[in-house]
Amino acid sequence: MKFKNTSTIAALGLLSLALAAVPGAARDLTIASWGGNFQDAQREIYFKPFSKVTGKPLLDEGWDGGIGVLQAKVKAGNPSWDAVEVEADELSLGCADGLFEKVDWSKLGGKDAFLPSAVSDCGVGAIVWSTAIAYDGAKIADGPKSWADFWDVKKFPGKRALRKGPKYTLEFALMADGVPADKVYDVLATPEGIDRAFAKLDALKPNLVWWTSGAQPLQLLASGEVAMTSAYNGRITGINRSEGRQFKVVWPGSIYAVDSWVVLKGAENKDAAFDFIAFASKAENQAKLPQFIAYGLPNKEAGKSLPPDQLADLPTTQANMQEAVSLDTDFWIDNSEALTKRFDAWLAQ
Repeated sequence: MKFKNTSTIAALGLLSLALAAVPGAARDLTIASWGGNFQDAQREIYFKPFSKVTGKPLLDEGWDGGIGVLQAKVKAGNPSWDAVEVEADELSLGCADGLFEKVDWSKLGGKDAFLPSAVSDCGVGAIVWSTAIAYDGAKIADGPKSWADFWDVKKFPGKRALRKGPKYTLEFALMADGVPADKVYDVLATPEGIDRAFAKLDALKPNLVWWTSGAQPLQLLASGEVAMTSAYNGRITGINRSEGRQFKVVWPGSIYAVDSWVVLKGAENKDAAFDFIAFASKAENQAKLPQFIAYGLPNKEAGKSLPPDQLADLPTTQANMQEAVSLDTDFWIDNSEALTKRFDAWLAQ
């Protein structure tokens, strides 16, 4: 918003100060998630309905991840977010660092109602998602079948896009170099394996574009800036449904993980945040998500009512799991700092 005169700005400034000085003035419940068509879907099936049920406003904001962001908010005191959707390594690190409130699972139907990988002392599984190869079926009739094809710019000319960072990127590079999916972390755990991954990245570096937020790879693909990209599986099916695209998912070599809801330590709206998480974790509410975007559902009952065409798009469907890799969270907690430094240095070369 732009204002026409300074007196308006001054008046608003005084109003803000007055509101801030009101004893007990409360901030609205604020949820942070991953933006794009995923958060659009969450808004329709979780945020708006929960606000209607409670009769209170709910604000939602986007973020791009990073444990440092959460550390800064909590350690400064009175964090501006209440509930946040985090990746598996952020959940583990943040829980160990005391950044999150503890979960009372009795208010969520008990731990047994959820997939084991969706249960934590500090977080409640929100989605099971995969990072996979995506390409435009309208432009490539016989598309890539593997990461080796992703690296083959002669067979499939054009730029490629990957998420900016070592996580996923190094695993994909090793699979492109012939490492079987079930051996990726065995190889990556050795100095020789790390060298091998970076050497494979060297070969593709002139053709690489980097993305940092989940909406970007689909934009790159839609604009034709890249011929193929890594992308979150749910966003691929989401844009196909919302915009009539023909983007394809290549499941072999995909890496899957669980995102979780957490409540930041000291959050002003702690109780309301946990009420929201309980609402979003109900089977009947989670079951609405695949209508919009094809992520796996941590509540065990949620998938039982889905039609076959929706189940076929989920990363948790058996056929899609066969040659997939489970993200090794422990590996990345132990090695993220060192490999990020090496990756950043490699990028700068």
